[in-house]
Amino acid sequence: MNIQLSSIVTIMVSALALMGCQTALQKSELDNQAGRTLNMLTILVNLDSDGDRVVDSLDECPGTPWNVVVDERGCPASLLPDESTFTMETRAFYQENSSEIKSQYYEELNRLGERLQQHPDAISIMDGHISKREDYKTNQTLSKNRVEGIKNYLILKYQIDPNRIKTFYYGSDRPIASDDNTEN
Repeated sequence: MNIQLSSIVTIMVSALALMGCQTALQKSELDNQAGRTLNMLTILVNLDSDGDRVVDSLDECPGTPWNVVVDERGCPASLLPDESTFTMETRAFYQENSSEIKSQYYEELNRLGERLQQHPDAISIMDGHISKREDYKTNQTLSKNRVEGIKNYLILKYQIDPNRIKTFYYGSDRPIASDDNTEN
């Protein structure tokens, strides 16, 4: 059985041409189908338009800036009256292309570590970010190293269970501050 490549190509092109002819409808066929109802597949997508990790269908505060800490309703979080529940925001900024924690942030991280020790059921959520200038070769590795460095500091110094610290890291498409000036 010696079939030539040109024969195979001819057969494939002919088959594709015939399939295309079968899907074309004449004007009379279109007129006949005008009154029919078409059943279409609908795909439900859970959107988070404001990027606060709460889907729009559950978000009671739509339009919250993405860099604001929110509660499970999608509203800005604040200290709650229950003594066992608290919200705390700590930020650390880095030199460009570095994941080394600056000494000026250790005081805040120590407060966070002490607070986590006082509340053994508390969970910490941490985000790592990078700027557009840092994204050219590192992608999300640098932001991951930054957030994991803080997580490791809390684990080693305050013996916090690693499962209590949830980390997320992002590329330059989601910076913590705008990249429109050198300071940011």
